[in-house]
Amino acid sequence: MSGAEVGLPDALERAASALTSDAEAIRPANGDPFQLAALLDAEAAVRVLTWLLCNEPAAGEELASAWAEDADGAGQAVLGVDAGALPKSARKPLRRVLHRLRSQGLSVPEAAPQGEIVAKLPTLDESLHEGRVSALDPRGARVVYLALDHPSGGARLFEIVIDDDQGVLEFEVYNTGRSRVRRFLRDFERAGGRLPGADAPEASIRALIHRSLSAHPDARPLPRGFSEWRSRLAEGRADAPSPGALARAELSDAAAPADALDRVSGWVKEGVLGPWPAAQDRLTPIAERIAESGKSTLVVSGATRREQLEGAIDAALIEIFDEGFAETTALRFEESAYLLWKADRAEDARAALAAADTFRGGSPATNPVARSLLEVLFAPVLRAARGDAAEDDGDAPSPVVEA
Repeated sequence: MSGAEVGLPDALERAASALTSDAEAIRPANGDPFQLAALLDAEAAVRVLTWLLCNEPAAGEELASAWAEDADGAGQAVLGVDAGALPKSARKPLRRVLHRLRSQGLSVPEAAPQGEIVAKLPTLDESLHEGRVSALDPRGARVVYLALDHPSGGARLFEIVIDDDQGVLEFEVYNTGRSRVRRFLRDFERAGGRLPGADAPEASIRALIHRSLSAHPDARPLPRGFSEWRSRLAEGRADAPSPGALARAELSDAAAPADALDRVSGWVKEGVLGPWPAAQDRLTPIAERIAESGKSTLVVSGATRREQLEGAIDAALIEIFDEGFAETTALRFEESAYLLWKADRAEDARAALAAADTFRGGSPATNPVARSLLEVLFAPVLRAARGDAAEDDGDAPSPVVEA
């Protein structure tokens, strides 16, 4: 055993030097446990793990823990180690791996007598094709997860931050064990919050990815590493419904509640949904015009000034929620409806779908939900402008609190 613990890649390099017959399979894996499992045959995997447990116990335990995540694949090498033939320092880390498996609820038999290996990890569902979606953040972005089987064992977890207006924002891919991925996805759903994330069909996740790709600006590069996986992540999306479309289809059997738009406007004002702004270069000149409408260059009454301000707000609503951005906002309310539906809030989900419908018909100036989004988005500007208008009537202005 080495005098000091080393990382798994370094320990595997030492194993390659000691196990020369296995070196050609060990070195190309570059320290990746699942790539290593794919390159070693069954006997070689047991041999390498045994060497590590005996000579580099910490690295051996790390490798055993990773392989044990893949019960019917690399995990079999863990059970192929003859625990009775190991020194005490090697048996302890092996027992810890098995103990962790038991503590996770897996039925792992006790160690067999020396020289007799009869234990077998329970068969798990090897198929892993799962998706998860988060709620939209205040800017309109959300994270989606796609978990798929790794060809060499274990799983790949794709983490992608997408925006229906700004495209693909961030991308990461993780290679790990199936059990670890499943635990992560369960924890993701249990994370809570006002609108927690939810599971979604794999095809629907791909549909969301494809939709965000369609919106991605040509001038901005895709996140690093995404292009390598682009075709696979967006494959099979041509006619797949998004999560929001699934919610609409499921909830079409009943009408929205009578107070649907008031309910959704309340969520916007409380910060549960929205404000999901348009691009900053579109909003800045609009905010400036609203601010100017509250200032007086002529001697006019406060009532006239307030009328001018309301006219500027109506014009801003029409300018912001043009056909393209109105559709983006409608999609965002539909996707929020999916999360409400998955949280067993069917009536609230129908209210969100009703809000989506208001952005696909009628004038934005008469849309109460659009007005609530604008009021939240431009709150400091509107407070200042309304304060200026109140001064024209001799009223005391409301205090301006910058957001």
